[in-house]
Amino acid sequence: MTVTVRALRPDARADLEGFARVRHAALPFILFTPDSVAHDLAHLPPRAHYRPLVAVADGEVIGTAQVHLAFDSPRPDQGCVNVYVHPRHAGRGAGRLLVRAAEEHLAAHGARTLYAWVLDEPRNRAFAERHGYRPSRSAHFLRLDLARGALPPRPAPPPGVEMRTGADFADDPRPLFALDAETMADEPSDLDAEMTDYEAWLAQTWRHPLVSPELTSVAVVDGRPAAFTLARTDGGTRYGTVMTGTARAFRGRGLAKLVKSDSLRRARAAGCTQAFTGNDTGNGPMLAVNRWCGYEVCATEVRYVRELG
Repeated sequence: MTVTVRALRPDARADLEGFARVRHAALPFILFTPDSVAHDLAHLPPRAHYRPLVAVADGEVIGTAQVHLAFDSPRPDQGCVNVYVHPRHAGRGAGRLLVRAAEEHLAAHGARTLYAWVLDEPRNRAFAERHGYRPSRSAHFLRLDLARGALPPRPAPPPGVEMRTGADFADDPRPLFALDAETMADEPSDLDAEMTDYEAWLAQTWRHPLVSPELTSVAVVDGRPAAFTLARTDGGTRYGTVMTGTARAFRGRGLAKLVKSDSLRRARAAGCTQAFTGNDTGNGPMLAVNRWCGYEVCATEVRYVRELG
């Protein structure tokens, strides 16, 4: 069967469903739906030059690539290439074709340094290295069985701390944006990020179809968010947190544990049975919080880097 690579068609439901299906099979610890794939394509800024790709065989999507410039980095010459092929179709050349098309697209838009996440498995790492990528940092995926697992005792909020949900900020989420921007700047990464565009954050993050304001927990001090965990659900039983952070002035007071445990309890009450999150392997404090919550590492990714030209 011949494998071909082309851009994802945002108006083709079969493309969106195929992209989400492949990602779910390859990365079952990240939430993807057809609507979330369409949303990302529609709302990443033009400067990202975002071009999701699909590898197709006999009319079926068997591989995918998320391809874009690092639009929130101060450097305009950094690109991201994340390629995943359905495990049933590995070894058919789809990954090689996707990487080639992705690199050509990014090089045409000025990228000189490319970053790719690769599952920490011998076959995947060998594939990246054959294509000229070298390993950098790593990150864990973590899973918690909400249906049968035990959660730790709920911490009592420290004096002066009030618990709220993201829904309480529906009329004005700008304070959450400010907290997200502050904490994102301190995230361990080999890509510097600057979150300065509130309208872009609203479109890309806060209004994302997977985000659940009701399950997002916020610790508030003197009326301002001091810590939060941003929750997502797939509309079924799967729940994930994509960012947990505490303002610099309030770190060391247990607020990360507070918001994580609060959100997990409400997720379980809402019928979620599986919880997922992720951590850079060098982020010891957040790994400790997640282990305290009961999460266990279920997979690891390695960031690979390639210099073009």
